[in-house]
Amino acid sequence: MTISGIKYWYGTAAIKLNKMQDNMKLEIIAFTVHSCKLIEEAGADRIELCDNPAEGGTTPSYGFIKQARSTCSIPIFPMIRPRGGDFLYDGDEFDVMKTDIRACKLLGCDGVVLGILKADGSVDTDRCRELVDLAYPMEVSFHRAFDRTADPIQSLEDVINIGCTRLLSSGCQPTAEKGSALLKTLIEKAGDRIIVMPGSGIRSDNLQDLIQSTGAIEYHSSARIQVPGHMSFQQSSLPENMMLTSVDAEEIRKMAQILKGQPV
Repeated sequence: MTISGIKYWYGTAAIKLNKMQDNMKLEIIAFTVHSCKLIEEAGADRIELCDNPAEGGTTPSYGFIKQARSTCSIPIFPMIRPRGGDFLYDGDEFDVMKTDIRACKLLGCDGVVLGILKADGSVDTDRCRELVDLAYPMEVSFHRAFDRTADPIQSLEDVINIGCTRLLSSGCQPTAEKGSALLKTLIEKAGDRIIVMPGSGIRSDNLQDLIQSTGAIEYHSSARIQVPGHMSFQQSSLPENMMLTSVDAEEIRKMAQILKGQPV
């Protein structure tokens, strides 16, 4: 390759990288309004709003959503999950999900996060499509129920066909690092039809490697930490866990800087 050819190649690569960084986004989970404030101040682009961290996240209350929406200016996507456990829901639970989606629209949310499976490990396309249609014009992200599906390639097509905006996945592994090969495949197969967003175990010390190994433009992290509560008195006969779930603002700031191509 000639010198001019090398310069052209590097110049083109730099332009592509800059365009990619312009589109990169960081989503962080919030379990409290205070965490929402920290997340926005630290430079994240979007909040996934959840309750019940011990269950992996369930639908936040109406009051929590309303306060978060009035407090933060960045997009807020509440989790629509009526309980912990699996993602196979009965009729009453499905009705609860529809009611919660209507509430999110009423409160001015930017999107919701959901997912329903069938007993055989396939995406329940009929029910999910009904929820996506109900949520419009809000965006819909399909959550990590995807990682519990029997056929992730077919499930990707199902999630695209029901009209979801993005898909959160760890590549069907405990962490996105371990699932990076499948994530790369999903991203390549998805093209511009849906955003495949890696999540699970993402921190500032592995984010750059994931960018290189997957080529994703959006990333999801909990940045979760436990902080002491503020009670000065605790009943000695009731040894409860008084720690509170929060977020590591400095960790979020580092990840946001990495995605913007800024030095950490």
